Parts: sequence; structure tokens; C-alpha cells
Amino acid sequence: MTDISRQFYDELLADLEHNRLVLPTLPEVALKVREVVDDPDSSISDLVKIIVSDPALSARLIQVANSPLMRTGRQIESVDAAVSRLGMRIVRDLATSMVMQQMFQATSDVTDQRLRQLWEHSTEVAAICHALAGQFTKLNPEQALLAGLVHDIGAMPILTKAEDYPELLQNEEALDWVISELHPRIGGAILRSWNFPEELIAAAEQHENMTYDSPAADFVDVVIVANLQSYLGSGHHLAEQDLSQVPAFAKLGLSPDVNVIDMDGTGDAIRETQQLLSI
Repeated sequence: MTDISRQFYDELLADLEHNRLVLPTLPEVALKVREVVDDPDSSISDLVKIIVSDPALSARLIQVANSPLMRTGRQIESVDAAVSRLGMRIVRDLATSMVMQQMFQATSDVTDQRLRQLWEHSTEVAAICHALAGQFTKLNPEQALLAGLVHDIGAMPILTKAEDYPELLQNEEALDWVISELHPRIGGAILRSWNFPEELIAAAEQHENMTYDSPAADFVDVVIVANLQSYLGSGHHLAEQDLSQVPAFAKLGLSPDVNVIDMDGTGDAIRETQQLLSI
């Protein structure tokens, strides 16, 4: 730890605790979609009206609805058909996931590469989460996908604020330490401000807690395993973790030495899902 990283850490923590930290906002169309779906008096037509107002989201939703990922059967050619076939809650989580990419835009060239790397990692973890939830749990795969996509969301305001600390941006190890220490807590604060469900907030806050052990497999377990899988063979500190001591693997019925990307059928599904998220 350097003096500059400690100073930056202390300032971030104080801003967070006193509600001064500028948190990213969810794109308006995603907010509207979530509000409509969570309103018990709303209808499919209410949701369709919001989605069709965004041509890019409409096109991507139809594309995803027709992908092997959704296994919807016959060809879907309209937003109305996609929502009717998939259901409002699945569409809510898919729509939120699809508009997330626009949030990962740097305000300077300095942080552009870091945000690109963050988005690429988030889409990989999301894709692995989708596959794990669908094959090894009874959890909703689309909600697991969203949990994976937002698990590192807390790093965004850290990178934004780091633009005011040129010395810190030039010291990747020092910046990584601050991100590792604070992004779970900041991520939880962001998702609370977006009114996300507690199970997704927990995934953001607990995904680096290798001793996490709830009574039954949940989204935290899925994100923990997916995150560790994404770091296999890398220089990340989580790649050095003794996976036999991580309860999440056993709760998903997986061996600690598993590589889900190499499992029959799973690797292709993961790559396809990641590609769909990155369009």
C-alpha cells in the first residue's frame, strides 16, 4: 500500500459513508422497464410500449429471444411476441443487462482501457453465471446473468474518481488494492440506489468472500464460482485461492478443480452468451 492509495481509500470511504460519492445511474429505459415489471397493476402492453421506444433495445431483445440461449422454439419477429414468450420478469432482467454496456464509457482516455477490461470481465462472469444457474441450480438463469454483470459495478465510481489522482492511475497495483478493498461495498450501495433485489445486492457485496456459506445455493455462490472460473490461469490474486476451501463449489455440486468452460456444451453456451452481451 502506498501513501497515495491510502489517501485515496480514506477519501472514498468518507465520501461513501457521508453519501457524497457520485454513484452511476441506471439508464432511463432500464429504470422504466423495472418500474413497470415491478408494478402489480402493469400489463405486457405497458412493458412493450417502453421497449419499442428504444429501437436498439427492441432489436437486441428480439435477437436474444431468437438465440439458442432462450430456446423459444419458433422465430420471434416482434417485441410483443418476445415479451409474451419470455415473460415480463425475464425481459426485465435481459433488458437491464442489454443496456448496461452504455454505462461503461470512460470520461477520459486514461480510464478507458480499465473500463473496457471491466466490461469484458463482467460479461464473461455473467455468461458463466447463466450457464451455472441453468445447469446446476434451480435459480433463474437470466437473474444470475444480471448478477454476474453487476458484480463488479462498484469499481466504476472508483475509476471515475481516480481520474483526479494521476499518480494513482500510473500505479496499477495501488489502484487495484483500493478497488479490491472497496468495490464490493460500493457495489452494494449502487444496487440499493437502483432498488435491485437483496439477492443481487448480496452478490455484489459478497462475491469475494470465499468463506460465504448460506444454507442453500444462491446467486452469491453462482457469482463466486463464475468469478473464480474467469480468473483461472491469470495473475489475479483470486487465481491463487485454494478452491477446495470455497463452499460455493460443493453447493453447486461442482468439483473444485472443474473448468466449466471446458465442459461439454457449456463452453459454447458461455461464449455465445458473452457475444450477445457485447453486441
